[in-house]
Amino acid sequence: MNKFVVTVFCLLFSFSTIAQSKVIYEEFQSFKLDAYRRLKIQLPRDYEENTEKVYPIVVVFDANYLFEPVAGNVDYFSYWEDMPESIVVGIMQGDSRYDDCNYDDINFMPADSGADFFEFVGLELIPYIDENYRTAKFTIAVGHDFTANFINYYMFKDPPLFNGYISLSPDLAPLMDERLPERIPHIQTKIFYYLATGSDDIEDLREISEMLDASLKGLKSDNFDYNFDNFEGATHYSLVARAIPSALEKMFSIYRPISKEEYTNVLLKLKTPISQYLIDKYNTIEDLFGLTNPIRENDFIATCKAAEKKKQWESLREIATMAKKQYPDTVLGDYYLGRYYEEVGEPKKAMRIFQGAYDKEEVDFITIDLMLDKADKIKSDFGY
Repeated sequence: MNKFVVTVFCLLFSFSTIAQSKVIYEEFQSFKLDAYRRLKIQLPRDYEENTEKVYPIVVVFDANYLFEPVAGNVDYFSYWEDMPESIVVGIMQGDSRYDDCNYDDINFMPADSGADFFEFVGLELIPYIDENYRTAKFTIAVGHDFTANFINYYMFKDPPLFNGYISLSPDLAPLMDERLPERIPHIQTKIFYYLATGSDDIEDLREISEMLDASLKGLKSDNFDYNFDNFEGATHYSLVARAIPSALEKMFSIYRPISKEEYTNVLLKLKTPISQYLIDKYNTIEDLFGLTNPIRENDFIATCKAAEKKKQWESLREIATMAKKQYPDTVLGDYYLGRYYEEVGEPKKAMRIFQGAYDKEEVDFITIDLMLDKADKIKSDFGY
């Protein structure tokens, strides 16, 4: 009995080790700072197994207290495919955050230790992560009060260093609330920007965030994706726990599998081919996040159902053909291709396709019995 218990324990321990994301610490020597900086890095769960896969980067400033809430949410959201698996890089700052975020008293741009830290992130840290880990060309910065102000400086680079900015209760430098609205319309690349405060935030910072929101929400730019939250009852510190999941959900909305809401409010209301919507969705994911993901089975089923509902038979054929090519060992493409031939008046072709999938893997509600029943019904109705 004891040997059995030990064996089960070892198996469970091994499984949990494999299933969890990996967190490592590194001492990074910075020549810009003339010092070592401690990094905390969380690698995705499948990082070591999927050696061909690349991952976006989430850079967490103030990692002494921000790393865990960010890393935990990234792991959770990516587990459910609501965002891509990502490498989370935390910069441990502690009391040095004040020197790191230093800016000039005249032009209010990074100066002295702040300028050194600015260059450390852009010229040393990001290139190091790109060189030593498998990264996609999409990076996010996360900051809180002083560091939330600091990450804005990277938007003044051309192109900006980061693609996404999560600004939590920023303590803005003078003129930043004017400079950002002036700069953003001139940025040629896609920028995701999330701003958050709370009703019980530090009063000055809440007012700063609300004023910045008033300036940013009116900007007209196809390249600027902006979201703002003002959480009722949230303090300067508790808003972090509510803002991070909200930011990730909004920033990666296009990445998520097609939901019931998207099916009802988008797919069923399309006046253009549904097949093109599916193609465009995954092209956008590739363009924005640098990821060439296979189309999910869920998204094939959702778009095929919508095509059936709207009687877009040519779209159904195109989607089914893509599914058959991408998942050749499953019944997915065969079923919907058979449905296409049923609807366009070629029952014999439909019957043969249904019959030919008898040895393939079942998907969702599409079972082998369903396929053979449909073939038998066509055979009975038409006397084949």
